[in-house]
Amino acid sequence: MNTPQNQSERSEITFRFLAEPAAVNFGGKVHGGSLMKWIDEVAYACAATWSGRYCVTVSVGNIHFHRPILVGNLVELRARIVATGRTSMHIHVSVHAGDPKWGELRQTTDCLMVFVAVDESNHPVSVPSFEPKTDEQKALAKYAMDVRAALGAIDAMKPGNATI
Repeated sequence: MNTPQNQSERSEITFRFLAEPAAVNFGGKVHGGSLMKWIDEVAYACAATWSGRYCVTVSVGNIHFHRPILVGNLVELRARIVATGRTSMHIHVSVHAGDPKWGELRQTTDCLMVFVAVDESNHPVSVPSFEPKTDEQKALAKYAMDVRAALGAIDAMKPGNATI
């Protein structure tokens, strides 16, 4: 098995496939739930590759659906580690799709996810630290931390023990 060795190889992963009829709604567009499942799968693969551990989804945030994905489109999901905590990994997922005959894929969706690596007893374990190097990586790391801070502020507004 080829195991990625350096940070850039381990910090991102791409899935590509055709959108099949089973994933679409009555309008011929990929159902949002199917797309969210794919996003979770590619982000999990990214987190598990980075940490070398089983990982659990902690949050999905800031998901934006820019345009629909049609049945038969080539779909590309790219997951990248953008920041790490002691046990957590912030992952940016971008989704692009288009007619495979044209070759041009356009962005359809993007979001941020947080995963935590766990041991066999389901307790959080440390993950390797990610150090952004490129301007794009630094911008995405800042974006992830800004979103985290904003979500923390929103959580603080939640009344007492309310479940929403």
